[in-house]
Amino acid sequence: MSALAEAFAKLPGIGKGIYAPADFEAVRKIVHQTAGIVLVPGKAMLVYSRLAPLVRNTGCGTFAAYVKRIEADDGERRRAICALTTNHTFFFREDHHFDHLGKHVRPGLLKRAAAGEPVRIWSAGCSSGEETWSIMMTMLGADRAVAARLAALDFLLLATDIADHALATAEEAQYRIDTLDSVPSELRRAWLRERDGQATIIDEARALVRFKSLNLLGDWPMARAFDVIFCRNVMIYFDQPTKDRLVHRFACQLANGGHLYIGHSERVSGAAAQMLTQVGPTIYRKDAA
Repeated sequence: MSALAEAFAKLPGIGKGIYAPADFEAVRKIVHQTAGIVLVPGKAMLVYSRLAPLVRNTGCGTFAAYVKRIEADDGERRRAICALTTNHTFFFREDHHFDHLGKHVRPGLLKRAAAGEPVRIWSAGCSSGEETWSIMMTMLGADRAVAARLAALDFLLLATDIADHALATAEEAQYRIDTLDSVPSELRRAWLRERDGQATIIDEARALVRFKSLNLLGDWPMARAFDVIFCRNVMIYFDQPTKDRLVHRFACQLANGGHLYIGHSERVSGAAAQMLTQVGPTIYRKDAA
């Protein structure tokens, strides 16, 4: 019995003709081609549970009919991709990245911004925003006056994700107080307003961030190079050729001297390895050619 047949044999009481291995294979192909995400046979139940509400809401009735719908309808295909993305993250995840950013990268970037030079940071695959706000708080430090100064300069943090619902949460910038334990106390006092069990990033910090919907496998409209790119725990869902192409694109999008931060289980390989030097655990710098 194949791995996919075994996976379907374990699925609980799904009506005959509603969801079949051929439907999973079709969804898997569409998701990989569109977003680079690899769905192994063990994800058959995840695909069912995430897409079943969309199958019902569209009136398709069966997964086979829904597959035809997403093949023909760009908007519905986007909704399906969003439903299948994983959005697990938390504040100051992999805190050595923020230690490095704060100690080794931040001083130079603030100096350049003060001199009138553009500074650009990208949180690629920002999910629900905890990474984005961890970056911003690290860049600002504990002094609220820094945000006012940067607002008058050419400084911007771009946050992008393919999942619209995650991006909306990131832009709303409101989180449960019980998710803030990993936020350094001085940064928490400076940049979060807490009330009734909720915490909201204050407006001065939010003004420095732009949120945009972006498929990392699609076109990138950003013309300017970035000084810092974070793309962490996104590529774990991709196959190796997709990872290599994406990291090479990041390397090309970095300014000379810029830094790339990736997830703890991710590595730089392929053409990008000739452009990036490892300077810390899953931290890479682009040196001038």
